[in-house]
Amino acid sequence: MTSAYIFSGFVVGAIVGVTGVGGGSLMTPLLMLLFGVHPATAVGTDLLYAAITKMGGTTVHARKGHVDWKITGRLAAGSIPATILTLSALSYFGLPEKHLSVVISSVLGVALLLTAVALIFKQRIQAFALSHHSDHWRTRWLGPVTVATGALLGVLVSLSSVGAGAIGVAVLFFLYPQLSAIRIVGSDLAHAVPLTLVAGIGHWMMGSVDWSLLGSLLIGSLPGIYLGSHLAARMPERLLRPVLASMLVLIGVKLLV
Repeated sequence: MTSAYIFSGFVVGAIVGVTGVGGGSLMTPLLMLLFGVHPATAVGTDLLYAAITKMGGTTVHARKGHVDWKITGRLAAGSIPATILTLSALSYFGLPEKHLSVVISSVLGVALLLTAVALIFKQRIQAFALSHHSDHWRTRWLGPVTVATGALLGVLVSLSSVGAGAIGVAVLFFLYPQLSAIRIVGSDLAHAVPLTLVAGIGHWMMGSVDWSLLGSLLIGSLPGIYLGSHLAARMPERLLRPVLASMLVLIGVKLLV
């Protein structure tokens, strides 16, 4: 089974390297549906997996000046408290295992559908936002809306491990259409590290992290990400993204039905 986990980590890592789509939208449903891992354990393990794998990318973006720390701070101001409150509520109310599985599976299904929409319509979202970038509300409410977005992402990521990647980027494209794509990706990535780390630690304290599984996934995914990153320029991303989005829709529907 360990070798299967390592291979799965490699495949997911390679896809992440080529498309830039967050591993949570692929890894968590893979662990649940293919390997039968308990939803809470799949989410908790994937959160720490995401925190570790995203640290390297964040460091590179930060060194190159691709992180807007003001935006990252606004997102974190909403997401970190929301994450702590969400996990505290789960721990306090102590949902039965069966009910907890249903909640996580349902939230994950919705998150995957939202991720698919973000993948397909990212450019249209940015184009629409650019045509309305001078709207009065942006000047007055941009900060609070960004914090609120962070809070929503915090809840979504805490319950599903999905949302800090494609969904976060799509929302930032809408809120900050004049910001370059590389700075939006860098800012979102920098926010994802503390978010997934705090959420992952919370799940660990609740007993929802499989450390052996985490190690196997990391062993496979790190070379996969490296290989995928180098193949990205040669792969037809415009074709890969719709295929990936279609796959996420199918998985999302399966989790919801």
